[in-house]
Amino acid sequence: MAVAVDKLLTEEMLARFDERSPMYDRENRFFDEDWQELKESGYLLATVPPEFGGSGLGLDDYVRLQRRLGYVAPATALAVNMHCYWTGVASDLLRAGDESLRFVLEKAAAGEVLCALHGEAGNDLPLLLAVASAERVDGGWRISGHKIFGSLSPVWTLGGFHAMDTTDPAKPLIVHGFLPRGAAGVQIIDTWDTLGMRATQSQDTVLDNAFVPDDLVALVCPPGFAGAGLFHVSIFAWALMGFAATYLGAAKRAFDLTVAQMPNKTSIALTHSMAHHPEVQHNVAEMRIALDAAEAMLERTAADWATGVEHPDWPVRLVGTRYFVINQCFDIVDRALDLTGGAGAFKRNRLEQLFRDVRMGRFHPGNTLLAHELIGKLCLGIDPDSPQRWG
Repeated sequence: MAVAVDKLLTEEMLARFDERSPMYDRENRFFDEDWQELKESGYLLATVPPEFGGSGLGLDDYVRLQRRLGYVAPATALAVNMHCYWTGVASDLLRAGDESLRFVLEKAAAGEVLCALHGEAGNDLPLLLAVASAERVDGGWRISGHKIFGSLSPVWTLGGFHAMDTTDPAKPLIVHGFLPRGAAGVQIIDTWDTLGMRATQSQDTVLDNAFVPDDLVALVCPPGFAGAGLFHVSIFAWALMGFAATYLGAAKRAFDLTVAQMPNKTSIALTHSMAHHPEVQHNVAEMRIALDAAEAMLERTAADWATGVEHPDWPVRLVGTRYFVINQCFDIVDRALDLTGGAGAFKRNRLEQLFRDVRMGRFHPGNTLLAHELIGKLCLGIDPDSPQRWG
């Protein structure tokens, strides 16, 4: 039976998450208590179809939940998104008649925790190319490589990865599948001591000839856009929109804290509070405009995806939405810190943590280098798979 949506994220839960978030950040530890509550509420099955025991949320409803969670606990929201985006992708594929990820829904319903092992140093085209290697063997594949930014490291049980088979250099292949945490050759290395989003505990994962059976392989396809299909675009939709929603929630929190603070902030040079200062008003107005624009773009993109609008340029829209929303979040939080003054430098001020957490937004796929290249090339009709990327 599906869990009622209003039970997935209650106001009482959010209040507890809000209270614990600074502690997780300060101690650089995983959000164990938040995680347990989210498991018990059914949040981890939010995007799983009802026939598998989930709530069956589409991308539009899911990003609204993520914004609420990101408002109080950005790191909790960001890490949980790594699990929920896989179940969202699997659900969309199933609705489209593609059963290649049915096993993901079945395993999620049975309590497995999914993570994303896509990050790699030296790969600026994630998902489409791979540094990690794949070797075909009897019954499956051997995978070797060094993956970074593996959120949910303390709890994940199935790691969604991609790796490249170059046995035939003229016809390389990308293997997409899921590695059991307990497989021989899987090692998690504690490296996570970062600027922000500390509670995600996104440790490195080293794969040394780790065996993946065929029944845990979702897709084997050509690299680049030539091999891209609904599987890839769905990952862009669920992962990138989940990222954007998380950071938008954090930016909204920064805006609300600023608006609440300004009427109480004074200066001996002013008769009234700083809320009457024209530059404060100017910056607050810019923050609000940015929030509204980012929210409108995210809502429209997520709604179009959820309702099956057939845009021929979905990659452009998805990458563009992620880029625009997170950049607006940067601007909003920067202005918030400007307005709060020196108080924002202290750890006791929640804006200090929000400022650091939002810094992490530009490290996600779809950053300025990748976004402008992909969007520009696709709009201009240039083949993004051309081996001569520029010139």
